[in-house]
Amino acid sequence: MVAWENEVVMRDVTNAGLVVSDRIGREIAGHVDLEEALEASRYSSHPYTSHPREWPPLVEVVDTWELPPVLIERYNSAGGEGTALCGIFPEIRRAWASVDNSLFLWRFDKCDGQCPEYSGEEQAICAVGLTKAKPGIFVEAIQYLLVLATPVELILVGVCCSGRSDETDPYAEVSLQPLPEYTISSDGVTMTCITCTDRGHIFLAGRDGHIYELQYTTGSGWQKRCRKVCLTAGLGSVISRWVVPNVFKFGAMDAIVEMVVDSERHVLYARTEEMKIQVFSLGPNGDGPLKKVAEERNLITQRESNYGGRQQAGSGAPRPTKSSIVCISPISTLESKWLHLVAVLSDGRRMYLSTAPSGGNNSAVGGLGTNNRRPNCLKVVTTRPSPPIGVSGGIAFGALSVVGRSQSDDLSLKIESAYYSSGTAVLSDSSPSAVSSLLIVNRDPSTQSGSLGTGARGSRALRESVSSLPVEGRMLFVADVLPLPDAATIVQSLYSELELCGFHNSWEACEKTATKLWARGDLSTQHILPRRKIVIFSTMGMMEVVFNRPIDILRRLLESNSPRSLLEDFVNRFGGGEAAAMCLMLAARVMNTETFISNVVADKAAEAFEDPRFVGIPQLEGSGALSNNRTAAGGFSMGRVVQEAEPVFSMAHEGLCLCSSRLLLPLWELPVFIIKGGSGSSDAISEDGVITCRLSVGAMRILEDKIRSLEKFLRSRKNLRRGLYGRVAGLGDITGSILIGTGSDLVSGDRSTVRNLFGSYPRNGDSSEGGSSNKRQRLPYSPAELAAMEVRAMECIRQLLLRCGEALFLLQLLSQHLVTRLIQSFDANTRQAVAQLTFHQLVCSEEGDRLGTRLISALMEYYTGPDGRGTVDDISNRLRDGCPSYYKESDYKFYVAVEYLERAAVTSDSEERENLAREAFNNLSKIPESADLQTVCKRFEDLRFYEAVVRLPLQKAEAADPAGDAFNEQIDAGTREHALSRRMQCYEIITNALRTLKGETLRKEFGSPIRPVSQSVLDQSSRKKHICQIIQLGVQSSYRFFHEYLYRALIDLGLDDELLEYGGPDLVQFLQDAGRDPSHEVRAVSSIGSPISPVSQSRVPVASYQIKYFELLARYYVLKRQHILAAQILVRLAERRSTEAGDTPTIEQRRQYLSNAVLQARSATETGNVSMRGAIDNGLLDLLEGKLTVLQFQMKIKEELEAMASRSEASPMGSNSTPNGSSPDNGQSSDASFVHAVREKAKELSVDLKTITQLYNEYAVPFELWEICLEMLYFASYSGDADSSIVRETWARLIDQALSRGGIAEACAVLARVGSHVYPGDGAMLPLDTLCLHLEKAAQERVVSGAEHVGDEDIPRALLASCKGAIEPVLNTYDQLVSNGAILPSPSLRLRILRSVLAVLREWAMSVFAQRMGTSTAGASLILGGPFSLGQTTVLNQGVRDKITSAANRYMTEVRRLPLTQSQTEAVYRGFRELEESLLSPFPFERL
Repeated sequence: MVAWENEVVMRDVTNAGLVVSDRIGREIAGHVDLEEALEASRYSSHPYTSHPREWPPLVEVVDTWELPPVLIERYNSAGGEGTALCGIFPEIRRAWASVDNSLFLWRFDKCDGQCPEYSGEEQAICAVGLTKAKPGIFVEAIQYLLVLATPVELILVGVCCSGRSDETDPYAEVSLQPLPEYTISSDGVTMTCITCTDRGHIFLAGRDGHIYELQYTTGSGWQKRCRKVCLTAGLGSVISRWVVPNVFKFGAMDAIVEMVVDSERHVLYARTEEMKIQVFSLGPNGDGPLKKVAEERNLITQRESNYGGRQQAGSGAPRPTKSSIVCISPISTLESKWLHLVAVLSDGRRMYLSTAPSGGNNSAVGGLGTNNRRPNCLKVVTTRPSPPIGVSGGIAFGALSVVGRSQSDDLSLKIESAYYSSGTAVLSDSSPSAVSSLLIVNRDPSTQSGSLGTGARGSRALRESVSSLPVEGRMLFVADVLPLPDAATIVQSLYSELELCGFHNSWEACEKTATKLWARGDLSTQHILPRRKIVIFSTMGMMEVVFNRPIDILRRLLESNSPRSLLEDFVNRFGGGEAAAMCLMLAARVMNTETFISNVVADKAAEAFEDPRFVGIPQLEGSGALSNNRTAAGGFSMGRVVQEAEPVFSMAHEGLCLCSSRLLLPLWELPVFIIKGGSGSSDAISEDGVITCRLSVGAMRILEDKIRSLEKFLRSRKNLRRGLYGRVAGLGDITGSILIGTGSDLVSGDRSTVRNLFGSYPRNGDSSEGGSSNKRQRLPYSPAELAAMEVRAMECIRQLLLRCGEALFLLQLLSQHLVTRLIQSFDANTRQAVAQLTFHQLVCSEEGDRLGTRLISALMEYYTGPDGRGTVDDISNRLRDGCPSYYKESDYKFYVAVEYLERAAVTSDSEERENLAREAFNNLSKIPESADLQTVCKRFEDLRFYEAVVRLPLQKAEAADPAGDAFNEQIDAGTREHALSRRMQCYEIITNALRTLKGETLRKEFGSPIRPVSQSVLDQSSRKKHICQIIQLGVQSSYRFFHEYLYRALIDLGLDDELLEYGGPDLVQFLQDAGRDPSHEVRAVSSIGSPISPVSQSRVPVASYQIKYFELLARYYVLKRQHILAAQILVRLAERRSTEAGDTPTIEQRRQYLSNAVLQARSATETGNVSMRGAIDNGLLDLLEGKLTVLQFQMKIKEELEAMASRSEASPMGSNSTPNGSSPDNGQSSDASFVHAVREKAKELSVDLKTITQLYNEYAVPFELWEICLEMLYFASYSGDADSSIVRETWARLIDQALSRGGIAEACAVLARVGSHVYPGDGAMLPLDTLCLHLEKAAQERVVSGAEHVGDEDIPRALLASCKGAIEPVLNTYDQLVSNGAILPSPSLRLRILRSVLAVLREWAMSVFAQRMGTSTAGASLILGGPFSLGQTTVLNQGVRDKITSAANRYMTEVRRLPLTQSQTEAVYRGFRELEESLLSPFPFERL
C-alpha cells in the first residue's frame, strides 16, 4: 500500500550515518579508563552509592542449592578432620569439592542429581586445577584436563564433555577419563594451588615457595610423557630432587597461597603467606619461559591512598593498623590500560597496582600499544577506600548505616574472602554481627550515562553501588557464570576487533572473553549481553546471584504498574536519553533477555518513549524549558556563548541515536571482510590469502534481527501516527507530507554539531519579516517546525537501520556461499577495495553500493553460470526480500537477461539463439542505466547479436547523462567532464566490438557475471558484414556526439572504406570540422555550387591530426563524384605548411596530391554538371596543372642539387660542380662548405613548396642549372626584354657548360633535348642563329685543334632535333649565316657551315621521301638501301624537289666563291652537285 516505507534514500542514509558516526565517536571517547576514574574519585565526597529502596533490587538471589548429600556424608564420615577443598570450574559448569582422596563434581546451575566421585589416588588431594587439553596429544573427546596434586604425586585426568542431542545444553554430561601414563612424582613438594593458562600451561605453587610447571607430551622412546619442572629455583632445585629429600631442607619458607594469570598481558602473579606479590612474565605471546620481573613484600605500607588515613563517617574507632591481602585479581585491558592488578585487603580496601614504571594519561596508557609492553616492576598506583558498613537497600546516596551495630563494635570491615572480576567485587564480611553478609560492589550504571561526551572531573569519577546479601555460613569460592558457547561466540565475533574491548588473546576461551564486556557497563552492552550471574560457594551450600541491569529494573517497574514518580526518578537518575533508549529497546524487543517481553511491557515502554513528559519536546537551544529535560548527555553547555539559537531534539531522538549507535558499534568503522592466511602486506592483497566475512553468520543474524526489530517498531509508529509522527501528520512541508517526503536539502557543510544535520528546513517566508505586537523577537522555528525536523531526523535514522539490516542480510548470504569463491574472478583493485571496505562505507557510500552490487553479480554468476546451482528466481526472491536497496527490480531484469544469454550460449538452434538473445535485449532495454554492459555486450558479441551491442550502450549513455551535461559549456567543468566520461565508457563498448571484429585482441575482462563462450572464427567477409552492421546501427541513432565518436573510432581502427561507404549525412560536416585548424577559421565547403579557391587557403598550416580528415574528405568527394571539391582538398593537402616537427610531407607526396587534384579536375569535364564546367572554365584545371609543373621543377632542382653534392663529395677536387664558375683551388674547406650549402638548399626544397620565382632566382641560377632555367623561362612565357638577351645568354651558358663537360657531342645532345621542349614557342626561346653559330665555331675550333672529331651531320641534326624535325627553320638559319659575310669572316668556318647546309638538304630530301612512304627518315634510308633507289623519283613532290635543287645550286656557287683551294672545297662542291643531279635525273638519289 505504501511502497515508500521500504525505499531507501541514499542521501538520508548518508546524513544519518554521519549522526551515528558522531555518536559512536562520543561513545568511545566517553569510555573512562579505570585509572582515570579512580583519580577523579579522589576528589569526590561520595565514592559509593546505594540502590533506591523503592526500586527492584540491583542484586538478587535467584536460586540456592544445598551441597550434594554424598559430599556431606563423606565429609561427616571423616569427622570434619580430613583435608577438604572446594571450588568452581565455570568452563564446564561444574562445582567441585574434595574430601581426603575423593573428588566430587556436580552442576552448579541446576540440580540434576548427579555427583560423580573420583578416588583413584590413595593420598589426600591438596590442590586441584582445570586446563584445556593441548591439541594433538589426546583423543578429541578429551577437551579438558583435571590436574590433581597429592603430597606424593601429580595426576592428569581427562575430562570429556558432551551435550544433549537437541544441542540445548552443551554441558549435560561430563565424564572423567584416567590417564595412568600421565602421573609423576611430586618429589616431596606439597602443592598449594594450581593455575593454568589458555595455551594449556599448568603452573603449580609449592609450599616450598617455588613455582613448577607440569609439562606433558605424546611421548616417544625413552622420553617421558609427563614431567615437573621447577621454574623459580634454577639448578639447585633440580639437584635437590635427586640428592636432598624435601624433609631435610631447612630454613623458613614463604609458601605461595594464590596464583592468577593475566591472559591478555601474559603475566603470572603469585601471593605468598607473608603477603608478598611476585610478578612473572610469560613471554610476548604467553608461551615463553617463566621470568621473574618483580617482587614486593611491603605493598600495604608502601603507599597509603588519600583515603587510607580517613575514618569512615560515623565510625567511633580507628581502622585496625594491620591488614592483610585477601585476594588478587588481574584487571582486563578493557577496564584499564595502565592498572594491571587489584588486591583486596582484609579491611575492605582495594589496592590497584601496575607493572609499568610510568603511566597515567600523559603516557601511553590510552594508546593501542600498551598491551605489548612487558612488565618490569610492581607498584601501588592508588587505593580505593572500603565500602560503607551495614549496607542495605535503604541507604541513601553516600550515607552510612550502622543498623545492628553497637557503639562499642569495631566499625571496620573484616573481609575473610573476596572475589573481583570485570569491575565487580564480592566481599565476605565476617565483622561482628548477627548474620554474615556479602558486600557486592559494582560500578553504578547511572553515573555512566552522565559521562558521555563530557570532560567534567566529577562526572568521570568512579562511583560504585554497594549491595548487601545475607548469607549463611562462610563464603568459600565465587565464580562468574559464563555465557553459553553459542552466545559467547557471537559476542566475541562482534567485539573481537574493537580495541576498547581488549580482546587480544586468541587462545582465550570465547566464554571468558565475552565476560570482559561487563566491564564496559550495562548501558552499552545490555542489548547484547545477558544479565550477569555469579555462583557463590559457601559452607552451607551454593547460591546463584544475578545482577539486574538498568533495563531490567525499568522492565520490572513497567510490569508492576509502578507510580509515575518512580519512572520519573528513573529518568532523572539515568538521564532522558538513556531512559528513552531503554524504553525503545523494550518496545522493539532488542534487549538480551531470558524471558519474552510481554506486549503490555512493550506497549508501556512505547508510550513512555513517546511521552513528552518523560522525553521532552524539540526546542531551541537556550530556551527556558530546555534545562528541565536536557541533561549533560545531550551535549548542552551553560558556559558556551550561543550565537544563534539551534534546534535541540527531544530525548526520544537522543535515545534512538544511542540505541542505533550501540547496535552498530561492532560494525560501523571496521572492515566487513578480513584476509586469512597468505603472505600479503597490509597495503596489498596477498594472492594466496582467503577473504572471508569478519563476523560469523550467527552474529550477523542476531544483529540483523535486532536492527530490523528496531526499524519495524519505528515504521509501525509512523504508520499509526504515534508520538511526534501523530503531532506532525497534518503539517506538511514543501515536498508533501512530512512523513513521506524527503524534505529539503540537509545541511552538510557546517557540522559543528551533528544535530544540525537534520535541522535545516527552508522557510516559506522571510524570517526577518513580521513581528508580534508585543515587540518580542520571532523565534527562528515554530514548535510545529521543530517537531517536523525531529520526525525528519528520526525517519532518516530509520532508513539507515533498514539499510543496515539489508547489508547484514547480504553479508550472511555471501558468507553462506563462500566469499573467496565468489570474488576469485575480481581484479586486484576490486579485491583490494573489498578487503578494505568498512560497514559504514557499505551502507552509506556510493563505492559501498557499487561493491555490494559487484558481490551480488558474483553470487548470481554462481547460480546462473554454465555450472550454476539454480536459476535466477531461486536467488532473486531471497535478495529482493532481504536487501531490496542492493538488489532492485532492475537487477532482477538484468540477471533474467543474463540467464537468457546463458541459455542462448548453449543452444545449437540458430533461430532459438536469436530469439533468446532478443529476449535478453528486450529486458536490458528496460533498464539501460542499471545494466553492466561491459560484460553483457561481450556476450552479445559472442552471439553475433550486434543490435544489442550498439543500442544498449547508447541507451545507457543517455540514461547516465539525461540532461546533456557533457555538452553544456555553461556548467562546472568537473561536472561536464564527469558526464562526458560516463558517456565515453558506454561508447567504448561499441568500439571494442569493432576492434574485436577488426582482429585486434582485447584484454580479458575481469569480474564478468557471465562466462564467455567459445567464439566461432569468422571469415573476412563475415567480419566486414558485422562491421558494416554496427556502423549502420550507429549512424541510425540520433546522437550527434556519438556519430563523431564513432567516426573517429573508425578512422583510428583503419576502417576508412567502411566509414566512407556507410557514414551518415553528417559525415561531411564532421570531416570538415575535424580538419579545420583550431586557430584559423576556414570556410567549409557546403555545396558543389560554391567551390573554394584553393589558392586562398592552401598555404595555411595543417596539423598532423587534420591530414587524415582532409584525405578522407577528398576520398568521400571522389566517391560521390564531386571532383572539383576533391581537387580543392587535395590542393590544400599538397600546399600545406607543416606545424609540427617530423610532420613534413615529402615532395613526392605533394606531387601525388597535386597529380590527383589535376586528375579530379580533368574528371570533372566528364560530368554534365554545369557548375563544375564553369569552375573549370575559370581556369582551375590550368591552375592545378601549372602548380604541378612548378612542383616538378622543384623536384628536378632538388635532384640536381643532391647529385651535385654527391659528385662533389666523390671528387672534391673537381671544379665543374661549383656554381658561378668557382674553382676548387680554395681547398677542402671551401669544398666542404659548398657541399653543406648544397645540402641545405636541397633540404629547403624538401620542406615546403616554392614559387617559380624562388626556384629560378634562389636555386637554379645560383647553382647554374641552366637547362632548368630555360624550361622555367619557357613555362613562364618570359618576355622581359625585346631582344631576348636573357634567353640567349642562358642558352650560351648552357652550351658552354655542355661543351666543358662533354664537348660538341654533349652540347648537341643538350640542344636537342632542351630545344625540343621549348619549340616552337614564339621563336624567342630557341635562338637558332645564335645556337648554330656558337656550335659551328666551337666545332671548327675543336677540329682545327684536334681536340675532338666532329662530323658534318652532328650539329645540323641537333638543330633539326631541337626544332622537332622542321627543316626550313634550320635551313633559313644557315642561309642567314652564309649570306652575312660579316658574321662569318673565316673561309674555313664558312666552308664548315656549307657542309652543314649540305647535310640539312640531304635530311630534307630524305624526310620528304619518308613522309610519302609513311616511315621515318631512317626507315626511308633502309628501304632505299642507303640512298634513294632508282625508279622512285615520281614519289617526290615536285615543288620540294625544286626548292632543294635551287638551294643546292645556290650553295655550289657559294662554295666556289670561297678563297680556298679546290682540294679543300671539292668534296663539298661535288656533294651539292650530286644532290642537284640526282633530283633532276630520272633516278633520284642514285648517287647520294
